[in-house]
Amino acid sequence: MNPKSSLPLDQVIQGDCLQVLADLPEASVDLIFADPPYNLQLQNELVRPNQTRVNGVDEAWDQFGSFAEYDAFSRDWLTACRRVLKDSGTLWVIGAYHNIYRVGSILQELDFWILNDIAWIKTNPMPNFRGVRFTNAHETLIWVQKKRGEHYTFNHYAMKAMNDDLQMRSDWYLPLCTGKERLRSNGEKVHATQKPEALLSRVILASSNPGEVVLDPFFGTGTTGAVAKRLRRHWIGIERDERYIDISRQRIQAVQRLDAEILPAIADERRGRPRIAFWVLLERGLVHPGQMLYLGKTGTHIAQVMADGRICHTTISGSIHKVASTILGSPSNGWTLWYYDDETTGRRLPIDMLREQVRQAMFEVKE
Repeated sequence: MNPKSSLPLDQVIQGDCLQVLADLPEASVDLIFADPPYNLQLQNELVRPNQTRVNGVDEAWDQFGSFAEYDAFSRDWLTACRRVLKDSGTLWVIGAYHNIYRVGSILQELDFWILNDIAWIKTNPMPNFRGVRFTNAHETLIWVQKKRGEHYTFNHYAMKAMNDDLQMRSDWYLPLCTGKERLRSNGEKVHATQKPEALLSRVILASSNPGEVVLDPFFGTGTTGAVAKRLRRHWIGIERDERYIDISRQRIQAVQRLDAEILPAIADERRGRPRIAFWVLLERGLVHPGQMLYLGKTGTHIAQVMADGRICHTTISGSIHKVASTILGSPSNGWTLWYYDDETTGRRLPIDMLREQVRQAMFEVKE
């Protein structure tokens, strides 16, 4: 029997993750992304200098009586995840200094093999209001495989394409979830720790393929499901809070899957001022998969933007620089050569204007 056939694909399951995971078939999931409680250990509420209260830092689901209690909780859910993960599968877990070192140690005790740790550098971190410590400007993701030495998915060339044909590093500069992406109700944030879709896009594109199953045992408002659906992966979410479940279902229902022709099976392919990769324009929604770019303002050559940050012109695909260089027969800077049609002004403009827009906003501090 195919384990996938008995999975609750593309659904949010209400309940405790340990109980729900116990009902899933063994070795049935390709990828797990987990954003567990951080065990912040705050004794009092956090207040800004203007005396407004910072929401979400003292939620009941993040309360543990001791480190030992948190460790036991971590060991239980990681063990349950290990059972449902395929031998070729990998798991990502994100955390902060409060918990990530304890989680990392437990991962090794459970015989997971660490592949990487990734530093998510927040370009707009929330400041330390009292000024008694450094601003917490990063979180850590640990990426592990279930069985050391087993084949696992890593779409190396897709990651390079997102990074202007350079190997992607383990420091990812991405903003917090803000603006239209941040879910709000009556002006208040729906979830205190909503992760940006750009972060999940990198995780899912790097370590899974279309049609595979991505599971999130702490689903929250459904960022993992929204991104997985857009990228044509199956997803399973587990969440206890009925309010979050309702919101995540509505959110994911509105997501449109990318066309298959602009989302190829990546696993079958060959493997001073802030530097901005073309992929960042997709992450910010300034350029969209399927959009057309024009070589020069007159557009004698046209390329289509792919979901992984490459562009494709007839039989040529690669970074904005590689495709331009191939067409022109000489080394080229794609930023200055490719144009896009601006919907607001109706004008054809260089994509370098979008890069500059990102660059100016990248280090803007926001709460």
